[in-house]
Formats: sequence, structure tokens, C-alpha cells
Amino acid sequence: MDLYVQELHSSTQPSIAILTMPDEKRPFRGNHYNFIDLIRCGKELGAFVYVITVNDVKLWERKIKSYVYNPTTKTWSEIMLPLPDVIYNRIPTRKDELHPEVQQTVQSLLRHSHIRLFNPFFFNKWTLFEWLNKTKQTKRFIPATQRLTSQNDVELFLKHYSTVYLKPVRGKAGKGIMKIEAGSSKTKASYRLIIQNFRKSHISVHTQISKLWGVLKEQIGSEDYIIQQGIKLSSYQNRPFDLRVLVQKNGKGSWSLSGIGARVAGKLSITTHVPRGGSIDEPDKLLSATFGKETARSILLKVKKAAYSIARRIEKASGHTLGEMSMDLGIDTSGQIWFFEANSRPMKFDEPDIRKKSLERIIQYSLYLSKTKKIVSG
Repeated sequence: MDLYVQELHSSTQPSIAILTMPDEKRPFRGNHYNFIDLIRCGKELGAFVYVITVNDVKLWERKIKSYVYNPTTKTWSEIMLPLPDVIYNRIPTRKDELHPEVQQTVQSLLRHSHIRLFNPFFFNKWTLFEWLNKTKQTKRFIPATQRLTSQNDVELFLKHYSTVYLKPVRGKAGKGIMKIEAGSSKTKASYRLIIQNFRKSHISVHTQISKLWGVLKEQIGSEDYIIQQGIKLSSYQNRPFDLRVLVQKNGKGSWSLSGIGARVAGKLSITTHVPRGGSIDEPDKLLSATFGKETARSILLKVKKAAYSIARRIEKASGHTLGEMSMDLGIDTSGQIWFFEANSRPMKFDEPDIRKKSLERIIQYSLYLSKTKKIVSG
């Protein structure tokens, strides 16, 4: 054991373990750079941060196989450490999370008398809309949404809305999203289907809903989908944009805004996601260009309040301890706020100030949890 590991091993600081999956080619999966940033931030704020994998969680044993990072040698060392005080869940994918062994491990951590685990599961899009639709404070942010089960659902939505979106319930980063635009010529109705494929879009036109449904069924396969009212988003230089909001618990255990970023849709994209050709911009600039400075400031204040209401409602309805979530909020051409999505494992924000704040908040909230850990009833 080298001196660096020995020094860490004897540390009396609160311990925070980042939970991820094992990997065949390297010790563990996930964004190693992100983990290193968290470890560095932990050191600055007085916490000992390291990585563990689901396969090594054996709660009946006193120690757990862990990975610590040495910034001098830029290497990971394997070491046996006592069970952590807090676990930050970064299981990478929904597919991983659905493994029975992983589910079992997460459940056993949730039941453990000492360990505090936050953000135990990915969100399900349909469940989120159900939760948010049930309270007055959050219902007003929800576009008309329902599960997609048949051709009738498509017909009904296209009767009421000229644009509808189809989204996979367990989707990520815009993958699998489709858009239908209803139009009509002098003689008949037409339906324009836009399927996004990476940074390109495939467009087809259908004059019959039955033909459109046939194409949709082929695309959807066995996936669960929702159908949703299309919102006419505010745009900048003829490109729609929406807001990415990061809310996290702070060192006092309260929800706090870590930052708001803006994402502008790519030229040929039906979403604003960066992996699908979207670009990053400043909310102030985009909203001021559309609504003027004063109204833009007022909208951003409303966005902040909406984000708090949504985060509180989601946490309460989930029945679990949550420490962070990112959400996609749209602003329509009249300035109304709309909720599109929330993610319990936020991707890294590229804005430096939001990035810095996000790392600090994870550590600060984990330190708060470590001080308020569960008491064993005797």
C-alpha cells in the first residue's frame, strides 16, 4: 500500500462512495473524469471520496473493495475500506439498474441502518407526468401527455394539436423522439413525421393515420412511449431553445438552484439536446432577445420557483431521498413555462460556473447526510 493510500486509509473524514458498475476492461464504468473532479472537490471540502461497484457491495462484511485516486501518479488503487457514510449513486444506465442483482443491492442499501444513499433510481417519464399532474402547484407546467397505446391516441391528439411529440418513457438525451406535424391541402389532410436519427432527421409524409401508425409501430417496437402536445417554443435566430435547470440539495439539506443553462436546437434537429446537434447558450441573452430584459428577468425568477416546486413534488411522490436533478423547461412564445423532463442522474453541465457549483453541492449535501445519519433503534 503506497503512502498516499495509507494517508487516505487513516482519514477520519466523512466518507462518500460513488456507486457504479464493474467493467471488463477497466476497474469500473462511468465518467472517470467526473469521479476525479468529485474526489478533488471532496478533498477541498473535507470529505473522503472514492469509488465502489455494485458487485463489491457486501453489507454483511465490515469492509468493501474500493478504488481511490492518486492525482500525483494519475492512477487508481484498489483498497479495502470500511463501509461509507454516504453513497452517491452513479449507476450509468437504466439497463444496468434493471438487473435483479443491482435492484437487490440498491434496496439493501436503502434499508441499511447507517448508510445514506440518495437518488436510488432513474426517473420514468410517464410516472413523472402522473406525479406532477396531481398537484395544483405543478400541474400548470405540464403539457397534455398520455401513454401511447394505440392509433386512437395519435388521432385524438392530432385533432387537438397541430404538433405532437412521441417520446420513449425511458429515453435519454433525445434518443427515440419523434415529431408529427398535422397539415392539410385543399383536398386532404397530411401528416409530416420527423424521426430524429443522431444529427439528421428523416421526414416522411402520410395522408392516412393508419399508414402513419404503421410506421410509428415499426419505430417504437417494444418500447414504452408517451404522446405529448407540441409546444411552440421561443426561438433565437429561427431556432427553438429551452432551458436546462440544475437543482441540488445544499449543505443544509434544502433544494437550491445550482444554475440555468440554455440549449438551442440544431439546424436539422427536433430537440435541443447537444448530442443531437443542439448548442449551448446563455438564458439571459436568448430570453432578452425574445422578450426584452425586464421580462426575461421575470421569466427566470418564475423558472427558479417552478424548478423548486417540481423538485419538491418529485421527491415527495418518489418516496426516496433525492439530492439532485436536472430538468428541461421550455418557454413558449407567450412566456409560459412548460416542463418536459427531469433526470435523476444529471449529465455534466459544460458551463464552468454551474459545473463548479454542482460538484460542491454534491459534497456539501453528502456531508449534511453524514451528520444526520440514521440512528439504530435499540
